Amino acid sequence: IFRILQHFHTTAEDYTVIFTSGCTAALKLVAEAFPWTPEGTKQPSSRFCYLTDSHTSVVGMRGITASMNVLSVPITPKEMLSSGKNRLPAEEQNCTTPHLFSYPAQSNFSGTKYPLSWIQDIKSGKLCPIKIPGKWFVLLDAASYVSSSPLDLGVHQADFIPISFYKIFGFPTGLGALLVSNRIASLLRKTYFGGGTAAAYLAGEDFYFPRKSIAERFEDGTVSFLDIIALKHGFDVLEKLTGGMEKIKQHTFALAHYTYTVLSTLKYANGAPVVRIYSDTDFSNPDAQGPIINFNVLDENGEVIGFSQVDKMASLYNIHVRTGCFCNTGACQMHLGISNEDIQRNLQAGHVCGDDIDLIDGRPTGSVRISFGYMSSFEDAQAFLKFIIATRLSKSETEIPFQSVTKLTTESVPDDHLSFSNADKLSPIPHISDRELGNNSSATNTTVNWQPPASEAESIRAAVSETAVPTCRRGGKPITVTNIYLYPIKSCSAFEVTEWPVGNRGLLYDRNWMVVNQNGVCMTQKQEPRLCLVYPSIDLKKNVMVIQAEGMDPICVSLEEDTGEEAVISESKVCSHRVKTYDCGEVIAGWFSTLLDRPCRLIRQSSDMKNTKGLASATNISLSLVNEAQYLMINVASIHQLKEHISARLGEPLEIEEIIRRFRANIVISSPESFEEEEWAEISIGALQFQVMGPCSRCQIICIDQQSGERNKEFLQSLSAARGRKTNFGIYLMNQPLRSSLPDILSVGSQVLPVLKENTEIQPPTSSEE
Repeated sequence: IFRILQHFHTTAEDYTVIFTSGCTAALKLVAEAFPWTPEGTKQPSSRFCYLTDSHTSVVGMRGITASMNVLSVPITPKEMLSSGKNRLPAEEQNCTTPHLFSYPAQSNFSGTKYPLSWIQDIKSGKLCPIKIPGKWFVLLDAASYVSSSPLDLGVHQADFIPISFYKIFGFPTGLGALLVSNRIASLLRKTYFGGGTAAAYLAGEDFYFPRKSIAERFEDGTVSFLDIIALKHGFDVLEKLTGGMEKIKQHTFALAHYTYTVLSTLKYANGAPVVRIYSDTDFSNPDAQGPIINFNVLDENGEVIGFSQVDKMASLYNIHVRTGCFCNTGACQMHLGISNEDIQRNLQAGHVCGDDIDLIDGRPTGSVRISFGYMSSFEDAQAFLKFIIATRLSKSETEIPFQSVTKLTTESVPDDHLSFSNADKLSPIPHISDRELGNNSSATNTTVNWQPPASEAESIRAAVSETAVPTCRRGGKPITVTNIYLYPIKSCSAFEVTEWPVGNRGLLYDRNWMVVNQNGVCMTQKQEPRLCLVYPSIDLKKNVMVIQAEGMDPICVSLEEDTGEEAVISESKVCSHRVKTYDCGEVIAGWFSTLLDRPCRLIRQSSDMKNTKGLASATNISLSLVNEAQYLMINVASIHQLKEHISARLGEPLEIEEIIRRFRANIVISSPESFEEEEWAEISIGALQFQVMGPCSRCQIICIDQQSGERNKEFLQSLSAARGRKTNFGIYLMNQPLRSSLPDILSVGSQVLPVLKENTEIQPPTSSEE
């Protein structure tokens, strides 16, 4: 306790430390315990006022105050600056009704530091958030501020200060505190009493007497005492490494100032800025600006590039950024110009906090944020700037066949920033060798001779064809299926077939198995690229899956489900949705552990538990261990167009087969037009019908050569540049099973009949194309 109070330049005579599970729990405690005067009493009622540039956990306090019949009033920063006009006449200043005003010492959205002088000005009546008689108390949300700035509570005596310790020195994550001024501590009310908070109570009668100590009274149950012990070591190490919070403040601000200066001067050749920075300051004063930079990346036309794409590109450079609205909708609306109606419309469009929907109708739903801490270095700042320049700069304007991305320039950059003017030196582009798949193909081509009777199959196809409206075909060329791939083990190599049965989860045995680490977490090529060198194949006649890898003896796994008494059943997560799985045994676990040099196991999805992931419960459709949908389809014509772009950036030709394997699709089609698949709402392939679920937003897995396991970040960068402001490639499909007793078969060579989305115009072919 002493060490915490010492850190904030105060003593136990002035403040009490109440340990909580985090800053959010501390805020909730204030809302519940503050001595509110509700509406409907004889004396004036209380008000809860909060700055609109506040964290969700602050705004959420109004839910508690509303239940207590206390009004909440949001105050904008602009209104607060003019709040001196709300001063009450002398005769109204004797009212003792308690009001609470909450504001952040530092905005977690933009890093703006709000004046700590507001504390005393509000308490003295010099500033009034709203014009109402009563006594104001101040809650200072210091969670973001104290991570990089010193807070002197001897000078700035707020009544409540919630803090989070892991934001200060990274540990522990489940411990926070509420610092309460002893001047108001005795006024706090408490209804619930937990273990350790009572001096005495009766079980048979309504009698309870609280402990005298404020901290003991409000710390229900056992506090996290081992983590509390660690705090002293955290503060001591912080002081030893850095020399104190003032030095951290100067260090982190210097990094932010440098990054802001370079970032704000980056221009395209046409003079358009590369980023739009959301800030209330010019980063010239560490007392007004914290080490946070919030921005969106723009293209050369001034259009915002979605934060989700920026996040994916940053991950290629081992840079972690935060994206979205950062649990601060008020600041997000203020800086991005998002109206209340926009928020509600975006929700109706399917956008919720924390998802990847970054653009709606071309307008951003959030932004990108970087922040610096005491461990950040000048090299970190340079790495980030190199990333921005490398991903927004092409080597040649003529290189891109279907979108013009011009070169970046810098304007008015100080001499010590000149290293950023030459993007070629900053971003050496690795080369990828030209690989022929040939006999070394990672996929085995298999034919399954399952054919329904011709008469019934033809009648089914005819029925489907009557309902499908094919898109306009250039030169009368049909759209056909050229390749079919399944991936029996999630994130392992493809298994190519010419015909294959389909079921209510997609292609039979597609992604039925996955490799998990010793903690039961799914392993993918993002963490372990060598998974692409594992080659599973399915033998339907022998009813086994054969798994092969270089340097390892082949191993077989039965296709029959082992759900007997000895089977180890567990629940696993795939992209946040739960699936029921069972372990495939010690032998196969040893095989994978030897191959990957780490403890891991092979598990299989159990067939007696559906993975519906939000699908209608009435349908018999479910998912295997896929991320989004049953099938992923890509178009060879789109691959050809992308191939030219990637080859130009790499300076060497690429094989179509190699690029196809990187995109890990189930169905590959050949269509006359590139990217026309993105205009389809439904398709039929032979007797099968599919609903288009939307585009596939690509991640860094396409950067992995599926033949060698080597990474080349140029692929995702090229896709980003080629597609404009998105990394979409391919479309997701869900199967609509036919009501037939016959097995459904997907075959290479089958014709694809698409149904266009509504309001999509079909352009007639030109005479030359005809």
